[in-house]
Amino acid sequence: MKLYNTATNTLDSFKPSRTVKIYTCGITPYDATHIGHAATYLAYDVLQRRLRDLGHETKCVRNVTDVDDDILRKARELGIHYLDLAAKETARFNSDMEALGMIPSWSEPRATSAIVEIRNFIGRLLQSEHAYEVNGSVYFDISEVSDFGALSGLGREEMITLATERGGRPDDPQKRDPLDFVLWQPSLPDEPAWESRWGAGRPGWHVECSVLAMRDLESETIDLHGGGEDLIFPHHECERVQSEAVTGKPFVRHWMHQAMVEMDGEKMSKSLGNLIFVSDLRNEYDPRAIRLAIVAHHYRVPWSWDKNIMPVAKERLETWIYAGSGDYGLDEVRECLDNDLDTPQAVKTIDRFAKSGNGISSAAMLLGVDVAAPYQIEAGRTGQEI
Repeated sequence: MKLYNTATNTLDSFKPSRTVKIYTCGITPYDATHIGHAATYLAYDVLQRRLRDLGHETKCVRNVTDVDDDILRKARELGIHYLDLAAKETARFNSDMEALGMIPSWSEPRATSAIVEIRNFIGRLLQSEHAYEVNGSVYFDISEVSDFGALSGLGREEMITLATERGGRPDDPQKRDPLDFVLWQPSLPDEPAWESRWGAGRPGWHVECSVLAMRDLESETIDLHGGGEDLIFPHHECERVQSEAVTGKPFVRHWMHQAMVEMDGEKMSKSLGNLIFVSDLRNEYDPRAIRLAIVAHHYRVPWSWDKNIMPVAKERLETWIYAGSGDYGLDEVRECLDNDLDTPQAVKTIDRFAKSGNGISSAAMLLGVDVAAPYQIEAGRTGQEI
């Protein structure tokens, strides 16, 4: 199997041991699951299906960021407790993931479950002088590492620009360097706070994922780390350097990132409000059709949502269901997936056999599409046979 590696900018052989340890950055649960989320997690779902087909065991950890600037701000706006908001939106997310046929996460830890480990992690960084404390805030000192920016491949000014856009606060006057990033921060009066030797506060975003990945996968080096490409910098860059500063070992063997899904030429995001929600699509379409709409696009190529996508996917699903059981196209689909998870070519391959009336159920299952299941639409309209 060959997969594109963000760290090397090359198509690299992916040769993990029998048990494959994977970490994907999960949701900050303050709104519903949109197609961009689904595209990200579907990529790693298909990857796991092929790895299991090859005889591997996969352990995929997907965190829930249940304490974060965004969720605290949203909870404040709604006038509810941040954990109540997190519970509600996590339940909706899990419902969408189950409907889409995702392999359940091996572990789905919450950031708030790891406060003790986070404090210990930060303490080790302070002890090794990779971090410093100012007025109850603790920052990672990027001057203590020689390769900050190696994962993203960005220059200093580009990194400052992106850090500004993505909540990195380069203008924080307490920082020694604008690119230093927060590990621990004092909480505002209406925010949750935990005691620490630096004062009451809460963890920064980046440190949560480092700790959860190593804790739940029980390893200082993991096989593959994933997420949307908008997480490469600053989130994954910061994760990498702080983890390696603590352990002295490579944090990740292979970095894999999902391209952005656009709407009318712009990135689909909560901040822009141009979202297509999975829960809304489920009211009109079988979740397998939603899945097919997504895997028809390559995980590494940005694409744009439009009104014609779902009707095409619905028709494709009906053709596949009609083709029925069989192993036609299975080896060809395996070859496609081994070539940088080429799901569009895999879909075309199955189309070809299905339109000829050949059973394609085994090949379809490699993409997570169970053609034997009943046709389902949400809002109570279930069990409708085609």
